[in-house]
Amino acid sequence: MNTKELGELRRRFRPNKNAISHVYGCYVGATKDIIGEVDQSLAMLSEDDAQGCLDLLKKALSGSLGRSLIDIGFTTQQVAEGEDHKLLQDLRSCKLKDSALRRQFYEKVIQNVEMGGDNFLILLAHDTYDVPFKSRNDEMMDDSSDTVFSYIICAVCPMREGKPGLGYIAADNVLHMKTAGQLAAPPELGFLFPAFNDRAADLYSTLYYVHKPDFLHGEFIEGVFGVEAPLSAPEQKEAFESALSDALGVECSMELVQAVHEQMRERIELHKESQSPDPLTVTAKDVGGMLRECGIEEERVSAFQDYCTQRLGEDAAMDPANLIDSKRFQIKAGEITITVKPELSGQVEARVLEGRKYILIPAGEGVEVNGLAVELEAEPAVKL
Repeated sequence: MNTKELGELRRRFRPNKNAISHVYGCYVGATKDIIGEVDQSLAMLSEDDAQGCLDLLKKALSGSLGRSLIDIGFTTQQVAEGEDHKLLQDLRSCKLKDSALRRQFYEKVIQNVEMGGDNFLILLAHDTYDVPFKSRNDEMMDDSSDTVFSYIICAVCPMREGKPGLGYIAADNVLHMKTAGQLAAPPELGFLFPAFNDRAADLYSTLYYVHKPDFLHGEFIEGVFGVEAPLSAPEQKEAFESALSDALGVECSMELVQAVHEQMRERIELHKESQSPDPLTVTAKDVGGMLRECGIEEERVSAFQDYCTQRLGEDAAMDPANLIDSKRFQIKAGEITITVKPELSGQVEARVLEGRKYILIPAGEGVEVNGLAVELEAEPAVKL
């Protein structure tokens, strides 16, 4: 999915913009026992209660693609005969109306999610979207549609003491806006099935949401989707850095890292300027090309690419923003840390002077120490 497709779906989560007839839920205790199930008509809810449900579901489509929102792909075999995929497809086909299928799904989620001892709410909804035709000028023609996108959306929300929000009324098995007690916090994870790729249903993909990009809840991905969990953004960065250092060895110099970071940063900036809705990605092959431009020999480039394949998968597409910090360039030497703007990183040099290694920063006018303007001596002071 790209940002335009994502935005198109996000705009549906208002009472008058969607075709969601019911919201379904399962309230689960800290010991993973089901306290109650919810089946509420959205039309019968108050405006505040309906919007509270829609807001939680919409949160499962929040964040940036490649970090909080991750494409999870299914194999052809899974789509044809996989039990995990079949359950999702059956839920979609019955528009979540089959209570036995919902209970089967709730049980699977409960077995494969950890909420740190919190009670939690599994929230589900089905929507049918008559996808408007889009002109060459990207103008929506609401009265013209030849595609219907049928999908389910799920949000798994911890229940905590907090600000006024959606709560669970045990006596009536209903969701209702409350001002105190156990309230539904924004979802820790969720998903959209199937994905909305090329503005149509893609049964080979689901869009997975996670609140913390450094903690993907891999047990949920593997248990509910039957797919090996991908590396998180921090894990991708660690794998990328390890591949560079291990494959290049002594050739992994500060100048080389500066050059690779600068090329990555340029790609990120150009992508922003282009306003392309498609996610920006790089592959190990792309980075290999950068290394060749820096004069790295082919044997080491191949070793880097092989390492990336082992850790990230064959032809893995990575978000450059997951691999580098595009907003700063930081150097650590022992207990000293130097941080500069990425566009100025080229002014930082590594030198060996009289047998000692130094990191040098050119000092012009306007040098300050703890905010105090100081003058630098042109020659070393003479000690008497």
